[in-house]
Amino acid sequence: MAAELMETLKEAITGLSPTTFFTVLATGVTVYYIVSVFFRRGSSDHRQQHSPMSSEQDRSIADSSSSSSQSIPAWNHEVFLSFRGEDTRKNFVDHLYKDLVQQGIHTYKDDQTLPRGESIGPALLKAIQESRIALVVFSQNYADSSWCLDELAHTMECVDTNGQIVIPIFYHVDPSDVRKQKGKYGKALSKHERKNKQKVESWRNALEKAGNLSGWVINNTENSHEAKCISDIVGTISSRLSILNTNDNKDLIGMETRLRDLKLMLEIGSGGVRMVGIWGVGGGGKTTLASAAYAEISHRFEACCLLQNIREESNKHGLEKLQEKILSVALKTKDVVVGSEIEGRSTIRRRLCHKRVLVVLDDVDDLEQLEALAGSHDWFGEGSRIIITTRDKHLLSSTAHTNIYEVSLLSHYEAIKLFHRHAYNKDKPVEDFETLSLDVVSYAGGLPLAVKVLGSFLYDKDRDEWKSTLAKLKCIPEEKVMERLKISYDGLEPYQKDLFLDIACFMMSWYSHQFDDAMMVLDACNFHPVIGLKVLEQKSLIKVVAGEFEMHDLMQEMAHYIVRGEHPNNLEKHSRIWKWKDLEYLCDMGAAAPSMENEVLADLPRYIISHPGLFDVVANMKKLRWILWDNHPASLFPSNFQPTKAFLFPSNFQPTKLRCLLLKHSQQKKLWEGCKSLPNLKILDLQNFRNLIKTPDFEGLPCLERLILVCCESLEEIHPSIGYHKSLVFVDMRLCSALKRFPPIIHMKKLETLDLSWCKELQQFPDIQSNMDSLVTLDLCLTRIEIIPPSVGRFCTNLVSFSLHGCRKLKRIEGNFHLLKSLKDLNLSGCIGLQSFHHEGSVSLKLPRFPRFLRKLNLHRCNLGDGDIPSDIFCKLLNLQVLDLSENNFSRLPSDLSQILCLKLLNLSDCINLVELPDLPSSIAILKANGCDSLEIARGDLSYCKWLWKVSLLGVVKLNKRVLHSMLEEMSTDHPEEFGEDWEQRKFGEDHSEKFNNDLGPCDSESVGTDYSHESDEDWEQCKYERVGYVPFSSLRHIPWFNPTYTQNISFQTNNGGLNVELVRCKSKIGDLNERPVDYSECWDEEYEDEKTFEILYDSKSSEIRISWYH
Repeated sequence: MAAELMETLKEAITGLSPTTFFTVLATGVTVYYIVSVFFRRGSSDHRQQHSPMSSEQDRSIADSSSSSSQSIPAWNHEVFLSFRGEDTRKNFVDHLYKDLVQQGIHTYKDDQTLPRGESIGPALLKAIQESRIALVVFSQNYADSSWCLDELAHTMECVDTNGQIVIPIFYHVDPSDVRKQKGKYGKALSKHERKNKQKVESWRNALEKAGNLSGWVINNTENSHEAKCISDIVGTISSRLSILNTNDNKDLIGMETRLRDLKLMLEIGSGGVRMVGIWGVGGGGKTTLASAAYAEISHRFEACCLLQNIREESNKHGLEKLQEKILSVALKTKDVVVGSEIEGRSTIRRRLCHKRVLVVLDDVDDLEQLEALAGSHDWFGEGSRIIITTRDKHLLSSTAHTNIYEVSLLSHYEAIKLFHRHAYNKDKPVEDFETLSLDVVSYAGGLPLAVKVLGSFLYDKDRDEWKSTLAKLKCIPEEKVMERLKISYDGLEPYQKDLFLDIACFMMSWYSHQFDDAMMVLDACNFHPVIGLKVLEQKSLIKVVAGEFEMHDLMQEMAHYIVRGEHPNNLEKHSRIWKWKDLEYLCDMGAAAPSMENEVLADLPRYIISHPGLFDVVANMKKLRWILWDNHPASLFPSNFQPTKAFLFPSNFQPTKLRCLLLKHSQQKKLWEGCKSLPNLKILDLQNFRNLIKTPDFEGLPCLERLILVCCESLEEIHPSIGYHKSLVFVDMRLCSALKRFPPIIHMKKLETLDLSWCKELQQFPDIQSNMDSLVTLDLCLTRIEIIPPSVGRFCTNLVSFSLHGCRKLKRIEGNFHLLKSLKDLNLSGCIGLQSFHHEGSVSLKLPRFPRFLRKLNLHRCNLGDGDIPSDIFCKLLNLQVLDLSENNFSRLPSDLSQILCLKLLNLSDCINLVELPDLPSSIAILKANGCDSLEIARGDLSYCKWLWKVSLLGVVKLNKRVLHSMLEEMSTDHPEEFGEDWEQRKFGEDHSEKFNNDLGPCDSESVGTDYSHESDEDWEQCKYERVGYVPFSSLRHIPWFNPTYTQNISFQTNNGGLNVELVRCKSKIGDLNERPVDYSECWDEEYEDEKTFEILYDSKSSEIRISWYH
């Protein structure tokens, strides 16, 4: 090259003046330097060797990639090796190929990859087209082979058509000889030209293009150490592939953000070994995400292995083969044999514990698979990452220190974009197909699998075929999608399968208030719903949110697909029938209907329940497990039914497998005639059977556990067999307003709950004749019972809750009442006629010795006066937390009230004769004394009640200022050191006035909206508060972004318009707090059963805190 340049310059300078000569000479030297650097930049700059692709080629590939994004080529190989076998097969290329393969780069080499006997020409051309990068090794005799030149010409064509990358390696060849076809290359092409001049022209163009590309130059002077050069080549290609794979992932719809989130969880580059499980619904993109991550980050690890379809492969070939595969791929060797699974575990740990590896375990469905392939973090070296995809969250939870990434379904926009890609091969819909596209995407519900399958199927279909497909999907789901989704179902145990099918077919439309009914029914069917639902959630088949079942529409379709099974057109062979039109079809058959496999009748419409053929059909359903009918008055029954005599079920109704019978809002007087044998029935729910007069005989229902007869207004007689029932656990007969008597209880040892509340005609307490050790809840409120017999204390010793609320006729409670050692909640409110407690023949005072473990005692409106409460009655109630003495007539309370060491709530409201507020225990949290008009004296100092946070003294004009001021003094001792000097006046909510330095609360005042923020400390005594509720700021400390010196992100919401919001000024010194620290992290707030007094809500996105005060 240099000689040619000098000859040209020599001819040009002949006859020039000396000055001109030296000018031309200097110019020539400069040109020579620039040209030599240009043509040899691949070898002169070591850093460029690691980026062997010119920016021009980068731009051309980017343009090509952009233009061809709608038809991405299928890259089956990462690297294609083009070389002259005679020159380099057994030396340089052999070593290069080995290193590429060891690095996990899928490389095509003709003598290694091509099957024996296959035509070599077309196969190589196809391999070139399917390779992402072509490595062309230009050796001295490369151009002698017409085969090599054909490969090169086709490779250079793929640069333009497929966006392929070509990287040349000049192996003991000058790049200019290749580019200009000089030396051996020129001679070789001259020989070829004699035979095929037209083809040689294309070869020359290909050689020129390739010779101009950046690459590696290997000769005796530059890069003479081949091993190091090969290492550089392999490293550069690995990095290049990683970048290309990242670009490919951007073409995967919705993958970019999900991949970014997954990589953040993987913490690539940090120390330790991390396992991350990708969990989600079948067909939701778990494998796609894991594969994309593997392609993008695998080059950063010493060894990599992607094991796909583990569920299927382990079933076919066993775990040993998978262990062999993970070892052979990670160690880059084929000579791995595992004798047993235990040996495989040991080998994996021994061989990989010092390597930084990336392992992807795809589609794991059994814990044994995880234990065999990635049993522990210490199996792998520092910096290793293990990615697991599964449909079963439990597998990931069972593996210690495994992070779980829940893959989300596609958004509407992503689903539309993916559908367009598959249905039209472009990003926008074809004209007139946009509405149909939206219908298909809506059906798929964001499930990538369904979007792809339906999109691919509809490709090349016309408009009418699209409409036909959508119509078909309403009746017959897409089988490919169903079979993929069904994999999760197939992995369930039998009872879990039935649980899933029952919910999918019948309970998806149930509201949250029906959730308890659903759980009750499913439990009665022996489906173990508590653990069963957990399993279904972990397998991504269902979700339970706020007491409602949630399920992807296609999952519900899959359930229907399973039920139809092999007999889609034979309704009588379906285990569940959920479509009303199908039931109507069977009812039309009447007595001619065949014997049926149906197991459930639920939520039937009125026109079905009134169908004359219904009961003939029901009689043929021998496998019925549960029936749910609601709101079916007698007027809708067939004309041959007589409402005055009609019973709901005919005599041939004998479903021996029936477990639940739930019939609500019916007008029938009888359920059936005589004694019916239903040996497996566990639940009988006859709510609002308003005309029911008599219950059925319970002797034929030996397994009955729950009997519900709520609001049976006409019920007069309970069959006496109930008293001998050994299986009943729960009996609810609330609001049976005509019931006067409950049969004697002879053998009901399993009964836990007996609720006879609001049975306003019930005059006699049930005669208990044997131990009822299981009874924990007894509710007799608002009955006309006059005497509680001693049998309660004798036979119900494990009673926990006993309510006699509103029993105005109650006169006496007899027996050893204090022996109810398990009693926690006793409600005697409204027992205004209570005269005495009897014990062993003697009459005690009006109040008895209460059980010592009592936690809640309600003596509201019991007509208690001075002297009715013994002086030592409270001292032994060491566990009492709630005491309600409101609306009584006493003027003073016993002094031992302060000895109730666990008391949290004391209610003295409307005790109009009460003149003195007693000493209170330091544990008190809530004090209510509203309407105590005579109250003047506070015996104790509330400042010592360090847990007190709510006081209500509405109407107590004489006392409220001093008592509430004392309380506020105690409130203001809550860790002032945490709140700096920045506590100035700020708004917590609209039109609220505040003064603050420490804690806040809503305060009822006589002057609503008064601004106290300007007042001094002494001014607190002038504030006419009647109620104070206190929210300690210490309860906000668990919120990580809460800054006590910045309060503008806090809002206050109340349900009472007459509440002010104030912040209490701190008065104590830090030193005082060290002497008696108070932890307000949790306020006792059990005043209301259904909700809290206040709730602290916070939004992690906006960092806003809202304090909602409800009571």
